[in-house]
Amino acid sequence: MSEPVIEQLLATTGLDELYPVVASLRMTPGWHKKRPSLWKEPRTEFRPLHWRYDVGRAALDQAGRWIGTDLAERRNYLLFNPVGDNDYDTVRTLVVAFQMIKPGEYARAHRHTPNAMRLILDAGPGCYTVVDGIKLPMRTGDFLLTPGGCWHSHYNEGEASAYWIDVLDVPLVHLLEPMFFEDHPDRSQKVVAEPAGHPFYFPPQRTLPALAAAPGDDGVQRLTLETAQHIPTVDISLLKFAAGTGRDFGRNTASRVFAVVAGRGTARIGELTAQWARGDVIAVPSWSPYEIRAHEDAVLLEVCDEPVLRKLGFYREGARPEAPEHSHPSDEAFES
Repeated sequence: MSEPVIEQLLATTGLDELYPVVASLRMTPGWHKKRPSLWKEPRTEFRPLHWRYDVGRAALDQAGRWIGTDLAERRNYLLFNPVGDNDYDTVRTLVVAFQMIKPGEYARAHRHTPNAMRLILDAGPGCYTVVDGIKLPMRTGDFLLTPGGCWHSHYNEGEASAYWIDVLDVPLVHLLEPMFFEDHPDRSQKVVAEPAGHPFYFPPQRTLPALAAAPGDDGVQRLTLETAQHIPTVDISLLKFAAGTGRDFGRNTASRVFAVVAGRGTARIGELTAQWARGDVIAVPSWSPYEIRAHEDAVLLEVCDEPVLRKLGFYREGARPEAPEHSHPSDEAFES
């Protein structure tokens, strides 16, 4: 005797009767999908976006009146892309945040699967992070790594609030689902070493001379930081633009974010034109054409997921689409 479900299938007299039966079995006819599953070129709901540091800093200062690190694990603002109900991801694989710690505060220790990195915007003596017992300074212009699985906590023993930009690959971990998180059993770590140099620590005294010595191309220089052995999911680079120079980067399948280390300029990403300044954050989703021009000497930090796409064979570059016939309202911003 046939199973009831097979009898139900065989009893259907047409497609209109068949579809609800197979749907109840959690099967979708490939010819009758609700939405396409393949398309001619990459597309994304993520939007090019620009966040200003002066706005983020003011918002952090205001929150600091009412919320401390005793109440919030981290006092930060996540820079999210308005995709559906998303209030976390900045681009598909990366999340960026502005964070602040006040004098006398510490952010308790924890560890997690995602990798993290930090660009320090404004911080003086006495601000530092501890990564697996290693004490690393957090001063203006510093860039630091916190590879996945490392205990990390932040301290401010100085006299002024400290501000920085966090970049993490949490959304990538969400997509792949290998997430682990753990609070430190003692809430804080014991400092076991305070080295003069460390592979997780990139001070401007080290990076900027190397960037200045990097080969230039039409006024733009690039220094790729040696971070792959510690954080293999992203490439991290510093880009230096001479005043009045810029570049059309075309588009590619990687997602990326930029943080402005110094200078001012204009970015055009897809339909977005943004005037950027020090401390600002710019999101460039996958397959978005983007162009960056500096109005004064400038340095930008770039974090992108290109290594993941290359490893999987998904990385591809494409030319920038032809400009529309109508003029862009901010074209004058690109005049040198």
